[in-house]
Amino acid sequence: MTTGTELLEGLNPAQKEAVETVDGPLLIVAGPGSGKTRVITHRIAYLIREYGVHPYNILAMTFTNKAAREMRERLDRLVGSRSDAMTVGTFHSFCAKLLRWDGQVLGLESNYSIYDADDQLKILKESMELADVDPKRFAPRAVLGTISKAKNALWDAPTFTKNSDPDNYFEERAGRVYHHYEEALTRNNALDFDDLLMKSVQLLREFPEVRKKYQDRYQYIMVDEFQDTNTAQYQLAKFLSESHKNICVVGDPDQSIYSWRSADIRNILSFQKDYAQSKTVTLDQNYRSTSTILDAAKNLISINGQRIQKDLFTDNSKGDLVQVREAYDEGEEAAFVVSESARLVREDGFKPGDCAIMYRVNAQSRALEEACLHRGTKYRLVGGVRFYKRREVKDLMAYLHMVHNPNDDINLGRVINVPPRGIGAKSMQVLADYAKVNRMGLFAAMQDIAAARLGGEPCPIAITTRAATSFADFATMMEKLIELNQNVPVVDLVDRVLEDSRFKSFIQESDDNPQERWENILELRNMAQEFNAETPPDGLATLLERLSLVADVDNYEDEEDSITLITLHQAKGLEFPVVFIVGMEEGLLPHSRSLDSEDQLEEERRLCYVG
Repeated sequence: MTTGTELLEGLNPAQKEAVETVDGPLLIVAGPGSGKTRVITHRIAYLIREYGVHPYNILAMTFTNKAAREMRERLDRLVGSRSDAMTVGTFHSFCAKLLRWDGQVLGLESNYSIYDADDQLKILKESMELADVDPKRFAPRAVLGTISKAKNALWDAPTFTKNSDPDNYFEERAGRVYHHYEEALTRNNALDFDDLLMKSVQLLREFPEVRKKYQDRYQYIMVDEFQDTNTAQYQLAKFLSESHKNICVVGDPDQSIYSWRSADIRNILSFQKDYAQSKTVTLDQNYRSTSTILDAAKNLISINGQRIQKDLFTDNSKGDLVQVREAYDEGEEAAFVVSESARLVREDGFKPGDCAIMYRVNAQSRALEEACLHRGTKYRLVGGVRFYKRREVKDLMAYLHMVHNPNDDINLGRVINVPPRGIGAKSMQVLADYAKVNRMGLFAAMQDIAAARLGGEPCPIAITTRAATSFADFATMMEKLIELNQNVPVVDLVDRVLEDSRFKSFIQESDDNPQERWENILELRNMAQEFNAETPPDGLATLLERLSLVADVDNYEDEEDSITLITLHQAKGLEFPVVFIVGMEEGLLPHSRSLDSEDQLEEERRLCYVG
């Protein structure tokens, strides 16, 4: 563990000032490579060591699990086990816990499901049908994107309808779908990612006693990557800090690259106005880049108007010149960068893992992958088919979601025929009609069938005997698993799900890569073991929350023998000794969608600056 004096050793004057500024609102403008994570963690440790702040009263929020994990590891080294009492995590993970603890006052059951993009799209399409909106005329993903932006702006369905343009045909249709979409989420006792933020803000806004509880607990709040916050996230931070104003935000307007995810650069630009007594500290010394790279980046970003002025400098060497290569087409370009990375490994002592090829859009990876395959170069594609998106993993997770939240019709629909149970679409529709008439979920309807069979009564719905038996058997199996979840560690529950559902034999006896698919299942089982120490049924709830909120970049680990193919957005926060940025041409970078908007063009510059 480190003393308060030791925490200041090795810090430059600006870093030291940021660490020692404890009370009141603080804006830390942190240029790239300026040691911001060190400043954040040392400031938190300084609060604990020098000011006697209890770790329980500190909240630190960031945007990726990877960043939160790194922050937690550094704090462990600085203050030891005392860091366990701190709350360190992403906005979404914090909000998920907030709603499990106190969401009941909003009418939300604590065993709610968190729907991923696939689940959201499924109920969105069902909602479009109910709203009589043609998916061929109105792209479902576009409608879902509009709903997401509305939620991030804290507009529920009625507010969206009230504020939308009455002459905008798309917005009118999206508003109708939004109403049905929300009703479907409520029926399934489910939230989407945006609900985690919106409902947390609603909770703090509408229930002063809940707001006070968390204001009293979290006396010191830190927000990393503040330039990437949206309206909901900033409002959440404001509510939590409004009584004591001990809020420290860290960010750089020049690295704001997520407006397409509703990030609002105005949050960081207006922080000093929102908090009139705030102090600003600028971290302007770069420890990562050569002076040549830094000068090129500064010249690029200086053209932008929406920024906070800072003059970055470095004591590093001048380094090699930035190289510009022109290629005939993407194939020639890909062949060059893959060949050049191989030359650097062969002649200059770099490892393949030191090399990253970055691009603006995912589609650009195709030519690069082909070049790697042609040359026999091992590569890692960040953003490919993620572990949690693989069919067998999602199927097992769907069973676990059902155990946790039996009202979850989306996940029930996913596994009712996995393994095959001979239940056809017609039987499912009859079951759904019965559930709708009786205002119940699909699982409750199946329980009615099981109860009738157990009591020797006729099946309450008009389906074949085989379908009725399958429904009843499924309901009985799930009831046993739901009861088991109250008493056993989560890994034991996973084992029983695999056995009782026959999912284990289904995978092992399949013709579709059975060994690889079973290894994926075992990997998920290994993850479940991490939560064995938690009291049932909390272990399952925590496991599902972790799995629902994981992102691809969270699992990024260096692979020394592979070059990395990655988008510029995904690369933010990572470091590589050798970087190729491909597709630096009008239409790709800057993207064609940005050419008619100065704000969007500035964001394209920021994206290139980050690279």
